[in-house]
Amino acid sequence: MTKLSDSLHWQPALNRPNLVEAEADIDQCIRIILATPKGSDPHRPDFGSDIHLYIDHPVTQAVPHVVREAVEAIRQWEPRCQLVKVTPLIDGARIILRVTWRIAAGVRETEVRL
Repeated sequence: MTKLSDSLHWQPALNRPNLVEAEADIDQCIRIILATPKGSDPHRPDFGSDIHLYIDHPVTQAVPHVVREAVEAIRQWEPRCQLVKVTPLIDGARIILRVTWRIAAGVRETEVRL
């Protein structure tokens, strides 16, 4: 049998033939959590976030709701990290979330384009 990974936490990488491990796995999981609308996973109907509910709102009105939804979803679904902050960056009509998180090895950031 072929050994896939020495890491305790790993999964297939999205959009490329490889694995993500350790911190890269957490980074990818945060992206998946925030990009998955609640109710879209039939086996875990509460998984994901409600960020999608604010897509058609004006950016200035959507930002506080999007940040709140991101914080709640990450705290609920990614127990391997401690959320430090979620910073919204406005790029025209697009919101980019800079998610700062901490694990035992230090602080990391994940940027999610919405």
